[in-house]
Amino acid sequence: MNATALIAEDEPLLAQALQTELARAWPGLRIVASVSDGEAAVAQALSLKPDVLFLDIRMPGQSGLQAAAELADEWPEGDALPVLVFVTAYDAYAVEAFEAQAVDYVLKPVQPARLARTVQRVQQVLAQRVPSAGAAPNDITLAQLRALLTASAATAPPVPHLQLIPASVGHTVRMVPVSEVLVFEAADKYVRVLTADSEVLIRTPLKELLPQLDPAVFWQVHRGTVVRADAIDSVTRNEAGRLSLRLRGRPEALAVSRLYADRFRAM
Repeated sequence: MNATALIAEDEPLLAQALQTELARAWPGLRIVASVSDGEAAVAQALSLKPDVLFLDIRMPGQSGLQAAAELADEWPEGDALPVLVFVTAYDAYAVEAFEAQAVDYVLKPVQPARLARTVQRVQQVLAQRVPSAGAAPNDITLAQLRALLTASAATAPPVPHLQLIPASVGHTVRMVPVSEVLVFEAADKYVRVLTADSEVLIRTPLKELLPQLDPAVFWQVHRGTVVRADAIDSVTRNEAGRLSLRLRGRPEALAVSRLYADRFRAM
């Protein structure tokens, strides 16, 4: 089977070893790019549209999971997402999570026998992708990603939930009660913290804030947006099938990514 692939691995020797072993295990596979961080993986994948992505779990900046989540948001509507294969140093929990979600993985250093099994499974998935299948491959990939992101968050060390957020406003530090916050939204190097009648900017990245928020109270609806669940007033689907929501107390519409759209399926 002929196919294309992109490798995202921040260790050059390991990236080369993977490429060499893939050439043996899958002669028909063409590596269209090899990059060393998650941001480059997203950019190159969107540009080159490979059939398969080999993503290192731990890379500078974005992790492999974060890069996959961004691609799920940005991938063109109607196009099948690449088959995801995660590359990881042996970690019992990670391997268990991949196995539970039927996600393919490659252990570092590359083990030819394990890689051969992964190649066989990926080829089977690609062979089953026929036009009549519609969006089914994307539905499966998105469900796997959601489960992996949830599992990843569950392994983070428990921390007390935030009660107050110190935010600089001019020469003053304002203490914003988390009970008043409706939206956390990533914006360049800041996070916008929105209440019903105010907005402040903080420098703490959203990924560091998330473990400090009660998941029963705050829902992530986009890779850069977290909202207060009980403030959601309505969710609307546009002609392209994209969702957006509105909150009681806020005027703007907020995009819901495909990765989190499953939260809003009608019961």
